[in-house]
Amino acid sequence: MRYYLLLLFTFIFCYSNAQSILRGKIMDSKDQFSLPGATIKLKEGNRYTVSDGNGNFEFLNLPVGTYHLSINYLGFKHFQQTVEVNASTSNLTIFLESGSNNIAEVMVIGDLAKGQAKALNQQKNNNNISNVISSDQVGRFPDQNIGDALKRVPGITMQNDQGEARNIIIRGLAPELNSVTLNGDRIPSAEGDNRNVQMDLIPSDMISNIEVNKTLLPDMDADAIGGSVNLVTRAVPNKQRLSATVGAGYAPIREKPLYNGSIIYGNRFMDNKMGLVLSGTMQTQHFGSNNIESAWNKSGEQIFLKDMDIRKYDVSRVRRSVSAGWDFEINDHHRIGLNAIYNWRDDLENRYRLRYKGMKWDEAKKAYIGEISRETKGGIDNNANENSRLEKQSVLNLSLRGEHLLTPKLDLDWSLAYSKADEDRPNERYINFSIKNAALQQDLTDSNLPFVTDGITDLSKFGFNKITENHNYTSEDEIGAKVNLRVPLSVLDGQKGRLRFGARLRLKTKNRDNIFYKYKPNTKINNLLEVPNQHWDARGWDQGERFAAGTFAANSYLGGLNLLDKNQFEEEADPSEYLSQNYHAKEGIYAAYARFDQNLSEATTLILGARIEHTRLDYTGNNVKDEEELVGQIKNKNKYTHVLPNATLKHNFNDHFILRAAFSTGLARPNYYALAPYISSKSEDSELEAGNPKLKATYAYNGDIMLENYFQNIGLLSGGVFYKKLKNFIYMYNDANFTAARFTELYPNQANPIAAGDTWEFKQFKNGDKVDVYGFELAFQRQLDFLPGQFLKGFGIYTNYTFTASKAKGIAGEDGVFRTDIGLPGTAPHMFNASLSWENSKLSARLSGNYAAGYLDAIGKDAFNDAYYDKQFFLDANASYKVTRQFRIFAEANNLTNQPLRYYQGTQNRMMQLEYYKPRYTLGLKFDL
Repeated sequence: MRYYLLLLFTFIFCYSNAQSILRGKIMDSKDQFSLPGATIKLKEGNRYTVSDGNGNFEFLNLPVGTYHLSINYLGFKHFQQTVEVNASTSNLTIFLESGSNNIAEVMVIGDLAKGQAKALNQQKNNNNISNVISSDQVGRFPDQNIGDALKRVPGITMQNDQGEARNIIIRGLAPELNSVTLNGDRIPSAEGDNRNVQMDLIPSDMISNIEVNKTLLPDMDADAIGGSVNLVTRAVPNKQRLSATVGAGYAPIREKPLYNGSIIYGNRFMDNKMGLVLSGTMQTQHFGSNNIESAWNKSGEQIFLKDMDIRKYDVSRVRRSVSAGWDFEINDHHRIGLNAIYNWRDDLENRYRLRYKGMKWDEAKKAYIGEISRETKGGIDNNANENSRLEKQSVLNLSLRGEHLLTPKLDLDWSLAYSKADEDRPNERYINFSIKNAALQQDLTDSNLPFVTDGITDLSKFGFNKITENHNYTSEDEIGAKVNLRVPLSVLDGQKGRLRFGARLRLKTKNRDNIFYKYKPNTKINNLLEVPNQHWDARGWDQGERFAAGTFAANSYLGGLNLLDKNQFEEEADPSEYLSQNYHAKEGIYAAYARFDQNLSEATTLILGARIEHTRLDYTGNNVKDEEELVGQIKNKNKYTHVLPNATLKHNFNDHFILRAAFSTGLARPNYYALAPYISSKSEDSELEAGNPKLKATYAYNGDIMLENYFQNIGLLSGGVFYKKLKNFIYMYNDANFTAARFTELYPNQANPIAAGDTWEFKQFKNGDKVDVYGFELAFQRQLDFLPGQFLKGFGIYTNYTFTASKAKGIAGEDGVFRTDIGLPGTAPHMFNASLSWENSKLSARLSGNYAAGYLDAIGKDAFNDAYYDKQFFLDANASYKVTRQFRIFAEANNLTNQPLRYYQGTQNRMMQLEYYKPRYTLGLKFDL
């Protein structure tokens, strides 16, 4: 085997055929930045190609002779040149000038417009339906992380966490139905129970391009039913570049400062054969949120609160990232490159929670009876935790790539990649004081702002309940490899054709290893009044001042407790908090594909192909009785294979008007914890929860049609429709009449916790039947340089609208009755973006709005218990002024509408969660040397 590998690599690196190759690089004449997505044509033979992400292009197997080369690039002058191709490799360096060839047209090509031009040219020349955002565009929006930048894209909405966009929804499909890649390699998830990629983990200024692929091609990973987001790191520049940004801001929610800074250095060496780019960024934010939450219950016709929380969060978030890119041109036929990026984020959080729990009406007392608790969430007093809960998340990606021209008719590329994501929460602490069986009153006059009154002013009535400390750790590793080969192949004379084929390997490991302890003080702690405490009012709360959280144990007191001193505390593990949650998973994904691109005419291209993905699973979970007793481990292995056909058509009516149509298939593998073969029983409450290792992957058929008209002076008008049919989608099943016989049927080799004749409540993820998702997209963006006067010519518009609807079948609700009144969770029916910009040679400014309608977020056992994510509208503004060519001042304002995060239960006026963050402001300087 090693002998054959040695022969292969010797052949790849040493074989050289010097016949008839034309290569080149396209750059901006002003700044020498690479121009990706340019259309390069040779008049002779009707040959064409598109420049890659580094502006490179090549024509293979050309007959020796003279050619007329032309280049079209939106926002730049049309380029023509006569080229002599000899018997060896010919190399060109081409500089394009911004503007128009038409003297009658005066085009405004500022920095903002150039960023749009790069993105639109790549989008125009992509074979599939996609959206592209360049780093220049991202920099012109006030977006600190990739998630906030993505919400500007048509058909995308984001779920927020602490005021920042985190989880991505594409065309109404939930995060687990989409994928996120970095330079084409899947990013692992740092969370314990799902496959979601935390988009707020990656700073926006570390990425060169964001590519949103809404239809798949056979050479793309298939696990992206909604779409695939590919984050492209910075390429090596064509000349020395040094750039730095520093900024500071203010968060009114806690009246605390914000800081950020970044630096980029890149250059080429060894006669431009080797290139290197290094970049780093750091963002420090001090903010928080004001939150109320409620859970509703129903008894006959009476609707009341079962639980209610008032929560105050104080957060310090430090986001850091470093990256490196290296490439080396061995010779005209062989290139290799290395990319590395490491992102890590520390969240320091204190939460103060007042909770009213388990409220039930007592007719005799004419009051609701429930438990009141006051809980402080924090961490140990050390240099890392600083008396706060520390959550450390990180993502590492390393990739080695090669591109090789083996013969004038055969080229090959390959990559090896390693990725790791983890989340570490060490020394996380809680202290809780409570009152049992308290008499409470509920004010439900306004169900949007329900309120609970306890009438208790004596803190000594809050008796000590518990102190806990836990250490949660989750990790996911992936080793990936892929190889792609391309050969010319045409079945039509005089038309371009190409056959691509390749293979892909992904080996994944996922672990969750949590531990949880509770502590009993040897010296009695009587009540809340006896410990150092903190009092929080609700001044400035948007919900109203009556939602004052009140008094809690101080976070410094909690952090300073020496819980490991056996003279002060008795330690006891609490298996109910971790045994059933821990699991170990291995997945192997083996894929192969074939793709055939054939020009049917000069204007029409057809792509046909198929992909095969074989998946192997090896999972281990725990069987836990009464939440605390480990009965044993459960192991499960499974495997399945999917065949995924694909057909894509692209027709150019002219150079700027394009029709795209696609039929594609995709899949979404179940979340990790949903597959883990765990069983958790709780006899006291007659409850049973279990994983489902027999879950099938969701499979989808997708149909798309899109019309796009590109404007030479940088703009786009597009519209399209889409339809998706999902089979075996996954939802949470709830059976209130689960019997011992049913348990034995499902788990014949496991001890049965249910006594004969009893019925328990059973929860488990299951496959539904099918979902139909359909909708349409409209987008328009353009520089308004057709308006009279220099001032009006500086305006630009960026806007898009997406409508999505869905209908689900096969969801069993309460008592096993199938529900017919719901759609797919995560399907926002209306999404709208609008942005108005203005710029000249010195000043650029933008006002941006983002709207998403409310949608079903989680399916309950009936319509009353369904959870919805409410509508949101964000308004952001930013401006920058170029003092010199190298020096710029910028200002940004986020969330000017003070948009809250809001969930509701069943109906819109029944609030489940209402959390405010207030706006944020930043002022900074940017140096580009």
